[in-house]
Amino acid sequence: MFESLDVFGAAVGSSDFAKALKFSLYGYSLTNTAHVFGIAMLVGAILPLDLRLLGFFRSVDRGQAARLLVPFALSGLIIAVIAGAALFTVRAPDYVESSMLGYKLILVSVGVFAALILHVRAGWWLDGAEDRYVALHGGVSLLCWLGALVFGRMIAYFPG
Repeated sequence: MFESLDVFGAAVGSSDFAKALKFSLYGYSLTNTAHVFGIAMLVGAILPLDLRLLGFFRSVDRGQAARLLVPFALSGLIIAVIAGAALFTVRAPDYVESSMLGYKLILVSVGVFAALILHVRAGWWLDGAEDRYVALHGGVSLLCWLGALVFGRMIAYFPG
């Protein structure tokens, strides 16, 4: 399995797209900025929503908070994933060996999957959800996204 990951990493890393991004005057830095911006949008929306789901800010209606914050979180996720995939190509051979990237991707996947389950079960705007259920989700979500942030930063220090 690891041999196939090495082959994949080498193929992605030597692609024309990866070379163009790596040697572009502004391409890499703008892509990195887009990734950070997407993460900021995502976590900036998820953090207050998760805290609301955990029972904080009870004066703020849960449905109204979701209506405001979920579209920002989803937009941020889309931007971060697209830009992150592009950034991956530049150092793909190193990144396929990075346990930190693996942990980050697991946490992002669990966070996305948990959000999908919550919204399917409780409605898009969480209007009909039980407090205990949304609080559990808020805790899981908070751990996933903050953990993904930590492991994402650690990739720079433990690349593979």
